[in-house]
Amino acid sequence: MEGRELAKGNAVGADARRTQGRERATSGLERVRQAAKEDKKQRFTALLHHVYDIDCLRAAYQALGRDAAAGVDGVTWRAYGEDLEKNLQELSARIKRGAYRASPVRRVYIEKADGRQRPLGVPTLEDKLVQRAVVSVLNAIYEVDFLGFSYGFRPGRSPHHALDALTVGICDKKVSWVLDADIRSFFDTLKHEWLVRFIEHRIADKRVVRLIQKWLRAGVLEDGARTASEVGTVQGGSISPLLANLYLHYVFDLWVKQWRKRARGDVVVVRFADDFVMGFEHQDEAERFLTELRERFAQFGLELHPDKTRLIEFGRRAARAREHRGEGKPATFDFLGFTHACGRTRAGRFKVLRQTARKRMQAKLRAVATTLKQRLHWPVPEVGAWLGAVVRGHVRYFGVPDNGRAIRSFRHWVGWHWGRAMRRRSQADRTNSKRLSMLVDRWLPPAKICHPWPHQRFAAITQGRSRMR
Repeated sequence: MEGRELAKGNAVGADARRTQGRERATSGLERVRQAAKEDKKQRFTALLHHVYDIDCLRAAYQALGRDAAAGVDGVTWRAYGEDLEKNLQELSARIKRGAYRASPVRRVYIEKADGRQRPLGVPTLEDKLVQRAVVSVLNAIYEVDFLGFSYGFRPGRSPHHALDALTVGICDKKVSWVLDADIRSFFDTLKHEWLVRFIEHRIADKRVVRLIQKWLRAGVLEDGARTASEVGTVQGGSISPLLANLYLHYVFDLWVKQWRKRARGDVVVVRFADDFVMGFEHQDEAERFLTELRERFAQFGLELHPDKTRLIEFGRRAARAREHRGEGKPATFDFLGFTHACGRTRAGRFKVLRQTARKRMQAKLRAVATTLKQRLHWPVPEVGAWLGAVVRGHVRYFGVPDNGRAIRSFRHWVGWHWGRAMRRRSQADRTNSKRLSMLVDRWLPPAKICHPWPHQRFAAITQGRSRMR
């Protein structure tokens, strides 16, 4: 839930490719990591040479998506790779002499589960390379600083680790109240001034700080107009998740760690980027924390969303208390795409039920139906292969215990939309239920549970050391 280190023997993750140069880059960053671990107050004055290292930039290039969208300059991954070594040499030289310039990001929009549009930024390919290189260097420092209950976009951690931690915390601790919080427009409101001050707690290399400031000030290009701001960081860049974790580390994580020491009851914390859930033993402490958290956020330009932040009665004790009062089951809350509810095992013991959030499933099915209309006359094998990948990805994420009915329902409705699209291809189409059933069985993978129970995986990863501290 918070604080456990990785189990002994687990790999931290590679820094670069496995070449002679990679070994040099790895050993250099490992020395940085050890120095950061030994002295939590040390400020690093010489880091830029790790960023413009050719092996580090080459590893960043290999890690980029081959089919990722191009930025405002139109340069794609394949086009840049046609003369890769020359391009990397020139980029490295520009970074070294301070001639590198950040380009504005291209604005795109994706649909959210509630139907609204989420703005994303697409940096140029060279900006992506340099950002990834900077992230690899800064991770060597901040991964020893970040607390255990922070899970978002960190090496060796995933959404399912956060989900497991939350479930184990609610089940094993004396949780009776849950704070389901949402930070209003976090990526658009974090203040550059505070962010730079937080960075300078550890980074004394002004050249690295200026690199980050260049990306913050580059602005957004939309409909031919460039806009810049003194607040916010554009979602979509490789550096944005790290900056978000860094900002909340100082604003939220360290403050919560100190606040919890004064609490008289159990307090559970799980944060994934700007989305976090907390569990409390006592209602008065939960209410006091919420009041103080609003004041804390206001000092740093952040605000809790008034409509999406709520305190609910939830947990083993809450379920019993509400049943005794005749008030029915506790309310549910959503976290990382799952709706969490209070339930019972067959033996009558309390457990946390996790099921696919209705809005998330409906949004994905709408997207599938829209794309099927666009691919109405594609060959059946191509459409089948694409739909198979969609179902496979959905099942791999949502295939947790107790969620079998939801993932089977998703597979069923994907097949239903496919049949509907095929029958619309022409008036003479003869796709009956039998043929559709054969196509679904052939192309869509079965919906099976593919994740272990939360307590099993959590215990295997942490081996008894608490990820709650």
